[in-house]
Amino acid sequence: QVRLVESGGGLVQQGGSLRLSCRTSGIAFKFSGMYWDRQAAGKQRDLVAAISTDGSTNYTDPVKGRFTISRDNAWNTVYLQMNNLKLQDTADYYCHTTWKTLNYWGQGTPVNVAS
Repeated sequence: QVRLVESGGGLVQQGGSLRLSCRTSGIAFKFSGMYWDRQAAGKQRDLVAAISTDGSTNYTDPVKGRFTISRDNAWNTVYLQMNNLKLQDTADYYCHTTWKTLNYWGQGTPVNVAS
């Protein structure tokens, strides 16, 4: 059974930092690309960051230079370090992977940035 469990969200002041974690099970993690998506209230879910099996990364333009995605294959965990948070980063954040042609998401963790 594939499971993705996010943690680390919360309330933070604008300009602050949070580190999200996503612990996985049921997949061959080191062979899986991993992604962080986010969905703000009333909006579609969008890709924020991606990390491939070789560690190469990609980011959507609004978070470049502020967010860092990383992975720890020993712990089957992917992280999202978020610095200099802005009001527009407020959203539910979801860990995402594709395993055996199926897409999986975790339950999400909320990030609320206050002014």
